[in-house]
Amino acid sequence: MTDDAPDGRSVRAASPTTPDPASARVPAGHALEANGGRSLERAPAPRVSVIVPAYDEAENMPELFAELAATFKTHDLAAEVVLVDDGSDDGTAEAAERAAAAAGLSAVVVLRHRRNRGKTEALLTAADSARGEYLVLFDADLQHSTDEIPRFVAKLDEGYDVVAGRKIGAYEKRFISSVYNGIARRIFHVPVHDLNAMKAFRAEVLDGVTLRHDWHRYLVVLAHAEGFRIGEIDIELHPRRHGEPKYSGQARILIGILDLISVWFQLVFSRKPMLFFGVTGLALLAGGALTGLVALVMRFGFGLGFRPLLTLVLLLVVSGLLLFVLGFLAEMIAGLSGEVEELRRERRAVRRLGPRERQD
Repeated sequence: MTDDAPDGRSVRAASPTTPDPASARVPAGHALEANGGRSLERAPAPRVSVIVPAYDEAENMPELFAELAATFKTHDLAAEVVLVDDGSDDGTAEAAERAAAAAGLSAVVVLRHRRNRGKTEALLTAADSARGEYLVLFDADLQHSTDEIPRFVAKLDEGYDVVAGRKIGAYEKRFISSVYNGIARRIFHVPVHDLNAMKAFRAEVLDGVTLRHDWHRYLVVLAHAEGFRIGEIDIELHPRRHGEPKYSGQARILIGILDLISVWFQLVFSRKPMLFFGVTGLALLAGGALTGLVALVMRFGFGLGFRPLLTLVLLLVVSGLLLFVLGFLAEMIAGLSGEVEELRRERRAVRRLGPRERQD
């Protein structure tokens, strides 16, 4: 479905298979090239897609695109930029289009979310439209240098599937970050030191993992669990140039801890939920049986009646049985989820094929 933007360029609504159905794609006349003003012909696919989630980052757009253009030219990098305006109120999308034109970048795609949905959703929306073999997640605040992009690409060329950046030097929240990453390394046994920094990965990695809201920071963990090869490089963190942090805040600490527990539960029990519900149910049933035995001995061996023990027996037995039932239901849901995820991956793979490949 296409509509005309006020400036005459086509605006294509995101398809129902995109992570955010409330998004719009603005090719900006760059990713698609006009032929005589009558037909559109897709430009050759680049090797690298730089994905930029942006929320109220209009002030950073001129410097961002100027530095990206300089990096692409200096390193002779065949790359496109896929920027997602994540529900901004300051005209980030329009500023990005102007900045891309001023920098002379031709391969630029601007996507819009009608409301702020979060960094993970922005990543997935961009990845759905990206055409590169490698995807580089790059923040719009320019706290990392664009010259890091070729380093990530070179590391992927060594055979790694995911390359994580490790922030070095002094920076705000270093202590909290180190504690959080230390806990994550101990729980998930990932071979990296920083989960929430700049990263790059092969496009097929997203076909092998499931990212929920705010789970972009666990991309490395999920990819490692699926057997993808993980690498790491040191990167410098620079001060933000304009504006305020958008994907941060004190609440993020609590959310991060809860998400860590959720990811751990999914990796350990999502495929065999009966391991959790069944074992816990058996433990409660055993506790109920033991408590009942103690109650019988006290009643008939010593003539002591203790009614709270009977209540405890009923509570333990009923809870154990309910957990068993939940385990069976969870097994059914896990089976259906696996089938749905497989279909989703197949659709993503088909969407990445060109028209000729689809016909073949």
